[in-house]
Amino acid sequence: MLKDKKVTIFIIIFMCMIVGLFGKTVELIFWTHEDPNRTPLEEAYIAEFQKMYPEVKITRVTYPSSKIREVVLTAFSARKGPDIFNMEIQDAYPYVVNERVAPVDLKALGLKSYDDLLSLYIEGTMDPVIYNDKVYGLPLEVTNWCMYLNKKYFREVGLDPEKDYPKTWEDVMRISEKLVIRDGEIILRRGFDFRYPYYFTEWLPLVEQLGGSLLSEDGKTAIINDGAWLKALQFMKDWGPQGKNLGSPTYQPARNDFNRDNNSVTMCMSGLYQIDRIKAQNPEFYESGEWMVVPFPVFENAVNDVRCNYYGHYYMVNAESSKEKQEYAWKFINFMLTHPEDYLLKVGLIQPKKTLLDSDVFKNYPYANVFMSDLAKSHPVPLHPKGPQLEQLLKEAIESVMLTNTTPEQALATLKKKANELLKED
Repeated sequence: MLKDKKVTIFIIIFMCMIVGLFGKTVELIFWTHEDPNRTPLEEAYIAEFQKMYPEVKITRVTYPSSKIREVVLTAFSARKGPDIFNMEIQDAYPYVVNERVAPVDLKALGLKSYDDLLSLYIEGTMDPVIYNDKVYGLPLEVTNWCMYLNKKYFREVGLDPEKDYPKTWEDVMRISEKLVIRDGEIILRRGFDFRYPYYFTEWLPLVEQLGGSLLSEDGKTAIINDGAWLKALQFMKDWGPQGKNLGSPTYQPARNDFNRDNNSVTMCMSGLYQIDRIKAQNPEFYESGEWMVVPFPVFENAVNDVRCNYYGHYYMVNAESSKEKQEYAWKFINFMLTHPEDYLLKVGLIQPKKTLLDSDVFKNYPYANVFMSDLAKSHPVPLHPKGPQLEQLLKEAIESVMLTNTTPEQALATLKKKANELLKED
């Protein structure tokens, strides 16, 4: 009798362990940057994935692009980072080199080697997440910017948008002087304006076109070729309130005003995704055909035909998450990224998979050819463990010449000194 009771108790305990084991919920915290067009798509993927894996619960949290880098940094500093996150690669790269993120789980993706993984993507587009022969992220998007143009404001000042769109930065300055409308010193309509403060992406190519670079080939020296830097800084001095007063970091972002078609901006810089945002935010403007996309301008006397630097948002997994969470996280990321045509058609994002770029869907997408042509003449934004600090120093230099009486020579001297001191820090 006692033996039977012991067997019964053992069975009950065993069953409780089984229930506990299989009834456990694995919760994945997923942080990503805001994108109204991407939210419904990824929420649908979450629901579908959770049906496939009922033991998994995914909590998706969004932050503005300008905020997420700060939030992620704070969380990781407190060792409370999310299981999955993405940021622009120049901000995420320090997490890779400091081994705060986990390498891609090939088994979870059903692959045998990193070579098998890399073979799925356009050559070079995975380079930003390769470190010590391992891959640390999968691309949500690889993005370069081209110029969006409102045709009717061109015609308003006697220009033919199809023929007279700016090919050079000198053209941008000249055409913007024709297009600008002011009330005193206040600009009511900008011809063009930059995307402040994305200086690694949009402004550094101006320096590179003129023969300069951020870092030496060995990465030990910052700010190469003073002449190129001085000319690019002088261009910004002439552009801003201290010069011709054509634009400024103090105004509403130009790409937001462009979508409104409210006579406040004629040209802006943005990625392919902007097309879907125009369609969602202003269907009438989208359908009007009064907008177009043209290549990134190049200085008349450029020594390098360099276009806008491209960046990527790569999904990454927290190295401090449990192995179980890491495995499910990579399974979920891979599941989302097996729908590249959905991301293109519904959000306007380019995932650099060979199958997508070879598809008729991509080839027939509006202005995809313009972006791909420029991408072939582009390279990634600078990737360095101190990249965010270096970009902040660029911001200080550029905005000092635009908004104060600082000369390009003074700004360059300060930038060069601070940047090289930063490189020498441990």
